[in-house]
Amino acid sequence: QVQLAESGGGMVQAGGSLRLSCACSGRTFSIYRMGWFRQAPGKGREYVARISWSGGSTNYADSVKGRFTISRDNAKNTVYLQMNSLKFEDTAVYYCAAAFHPYSDYDRFDSWGQGTQVTVSS
Repeated sequence: QVQLAESGGGMVQAGGSLRLSCACSGRTFSIYRMGWFRQAPGKGREYVARISWSGGSTNYADSVKGRFTISRDNAKNTVYLQMNSLKFEDTAVYYCAAAFHPYSDYDRFDSWGQGTQVTVSS
């Protein structure tokens, strides 16, 4: 089992920045890939970004490309999401997730955190 705990959410004005953290504990050696997702009020879950746990290759949704950066610190078992140039439409609950296998379905993850709220005021 892997436990995930997000932190770093809050309220920020449009154009501002936030950095989210996802601390991983438990059987972290079993992690293959980490991802960030978000869910805005009244909307479905949306993919944001992912990173491989070992090699560090990354991928981003078009809506955040160039503004968000996902990274990981394996020594700290932590994944980050640096969010710059935030927009009102980035307002959502942000979740981190862990995949334990190299699923071909990049949206498939095995373990999820509880989420952290990000609110961007216009």
